[in-house]
Amino acid sequence: MLLIVPTPIGNLKDITLRALDALRDADAVFCEDTRRTLTLLTHFGLKKKLFRYNEHDERSLAGAMAWLRSGKTAALVTDGGSPCISDPGRRLVALARSTGVKVTVLPGPSAVTAAAAGSGLPADSFIFLGFLPRSRGKMIKALTAAFSLHKTVILFESPHRLKKFLALARETFGPGLTAMVAREISKVYEEWTGGKIDDAIAAAQAAGEVRGEVVVLLRPPECRDAGEEDPGEDDPAADPSPA
Repeated sequence: MLLIVPTPIGNLKDITLRALDALRDADAVFCEDTRRTLTLLTHFGLKKKLFRYNEHDERSLAGAMAWLRSGKTAALVTDGGSPCISDPGRRLVALARSTGVKVTVLPGPSAVTAAAAGSGLPADSFIFLGFLPRSRGKMIKALTAAFSLHKTVILFESPHRLKKFLALARETFGPGLTAMVAREISKVYEEWTGGKIDDAIAAAQAAGEVRGEVVVLLRPPECRDAGEEDPGEDDPAADPSPA
């Protein structure tokens, strides 16, 4: 059995009781970085066999599948958050399901949903882009396509590239763009900045060297808030046809 186990994105108190049970019951833990996962397990008094899982290494994938096919249970974790969400795990999960290995997924910490909830931006429906391609043209193309759906857009960005990214967004989509930057969510130095794109840029410039995990939320000016309908939509009084 493969257990997909989310782990805290910062504050270790965000671990769930079910996640601790899964880690305790698993025969082994597949992880991104054995050092990071060892720190987590040690904090909660757990001792487990650790295997580094590399999504892009066929030998790593084959070794993980061999373990699962032997009838043993493995917990799949990442350095923080939910596996398979802009983190390793998708290929292993897909292969496990296609070969009849039982897969169980646990809910838990996620920087995406935490950022959506804490931003103040409409999040009844949103677009998550993960990490954008580094090519300027591909980045603009991805954002343009996402903005065409008129929803809040959420993405991950490197702290070292944040200023350059915000400047590109401002240059391409104009000063009316709303931009919220959530940094170090759930950690000691958690910080939320932004509003209009110029405010987000000013805050990033004032911060000097940006550090930590960064989530960026964008919303173009033409987007209406959630629940605001088109004039006349679902309004009987706006329908000129006879009853």
